[in-house]
Amino acid sequence: MKNIKLQLEKELENYLDSSGEFLSYYPDMNIFTSTLYRKQLKEVLKFLEKDSEANAKSFELYLDTIIINMHTKVKKYKQSIYFDNENIKNIENQGYSIPFYIDEKKSVYILLGLVKSEVKV
Repeated sequence: MKNIKLQLEKELENYLDSSGEFLSYYPDMNIFTSTLYRKQLKEVLKFLEKDSEANAKSFELYLDTIIINMHTKVKKYKQSIYFDNENIKNIENQGYSIPFYIDEKKSVYILLGLVKSEVKV
């Protein structure tokens, strides 16, 4: 959906303009989350909790593991389908995509969103 792409583009623009609120994923890490990512994560976890609280916790724990270790595997991730930019890649996890931006100058990673993988642009 074009709406998803526009939301992700806005988050990237906010980062590049230093106008958004980007929080550290964990203290002292070089991984930051956008407002959109945090909002979408809450929605996904709420949805999963309706089925099973254990499934939601398992999803979040596995996602944490992937994100914490993403810097060691960044080369394996494919370019994001939402952007024509080699510095934006997708992490695939349990039916969801996490587009993230690699800011090589600052050596940081920006999680832009959390999108159901079936969503096409």
